[in-house]
Amino acid sequence: MSDKKTSRLRRAKRSRMKMRELGMDRLVINRSSQHVYAQLVSADNGNIVVSASTVEKDYSGPTGNKEAAATIGKLIAERAKDKGISKVAFDRSGHKYHGRVKALAEAARENGLEF
Repeated sequence: MSDKKTSRLRRAKRSRMKMRELGMDRLVINRSSQHVYAQLVSADNGNIVVSASTVEKDYSGPTGNKEAAATIGKLIAERAKDKGISKVAFDRSGHKYHGRVKALAEAARENGLEF
């Protein structure tokens, strides 16, 4: 593995251990060069409560830019509110809070998630 990926995974592990210590549900994001994914993971047993991504059948629109990330942030926030979840910890998987990650987070906050 490259040093860049190793460093990102180390940062991700450190933040996940802190979230586990706090016992909070996590909003986990992942991004590839073409798509954006978001999942809400339960603090109790680690099960996925809700998810949203640009690869879903009912999603139509751009897939790999900030606009797509904002749409997925809005969608995950709406689905979380339907399940009765409003407070989460933001797990950015070691990625910088910049670009698509930032767009997703801000859209989720604007639509009712607190983190």
